[in-house]
Amino acid sequence: MLKAVATAAACFAAASVSFAAGTTGKSINGNYIEARTADVFTGPCFANGEAEQVGREAVFGWQISKGEWRGVNLAGLAVVGVVRTEHTIGLTSEPVNPAKAVLIVDQSANSEQRLALMSFARQMSGDLLKDVVKVDYAPIQLSLENGNIHGAAKLTAGSLAEIRTRAMSAADHVCGNEEVWYEPLTKLEHAMPTYTLENSYTGDGLGTTWHNRFKRSGFVGTFQVSAE
Repeated sequence: MLKAVATAAACFAAASVSFAAGTTGKSINGNYIEARTADVFTGPCFANGEAEQVGREAVFGWQISKGEWRGVNLAGLAVVGVVRTEHTIGLTSEPVNPAKAVLIVDQSANSEQRLALMSFARQMSGDLLKDVVKVDYAPIQLSLENGNIHGAAKLTAGSLAEIRTRAMSAADHVCGNEEVWYEPLTKLEHAMPTYTLENSYTGDGLGTTWHNRFKRSGFVGTFQVSAE
C-alpha cells in the first residue's frame, strides 16, 4: 500500500509540473457513467433511510470522444475513479466527506496521456480524488446502446471495475415521489438517472470490494468542458 501511495503521489506531482502551462481555449468532450451504493433517483423516505447506512462507495468514468487536456490529445481514451468515503456521498448534512480513491487509467495511453488523464479526472471530480491511494492501468471501455445515453450502458475497467445500467422504467417509480436526490459526481452537459444492474469493484486499493446491484443508483451523461 505504501508503494502504491508513493507511486500515486509521484504521478500527480509530475502531472502538476507538466501541466503548469496556461489555458488552451479548446474543449474536450465525451460520455460519462457512474454508479453508487445508494439510490440517486429516489423519494425522501428511501433517501433518509439509506443516509449514513450505504452510499459511501462509487465507480465513475469518462470516455473521451475528442479533445485535448492542457495540450495533450486524449481522443479515444478513458479514465475511471473508484472511491470510498466516510459518509454517504452527496449528503448535505456532511459537507466535509473525506474520501480514499483509486484511479484506473487507460492502459493504451502513453506516459504523457496517462498524466493528462489523471489531471483531467482530478479536475472534474474535485475533492473525491484528492487522496488517491493507488493508480492502476487497465483496458477501459464505455459502450452505449445505439450510441444513446438514454439506453443501456456498460463500463468495464479490465477486471477491476464494472458498471452496467439500463434506462429507468415506470416500474422503478416505487413511491411516486421520486426525484434526482443526489446530483452527478461531475459537471455534465446532459445527464440521465439510470437503473444499475451491476456496480462492482474488485481491486485491492481501498481495503474493500463490492458488488452492488439492482438500484436506482446511476447516471449516464455527456460532458463538454474547457480543455484548460
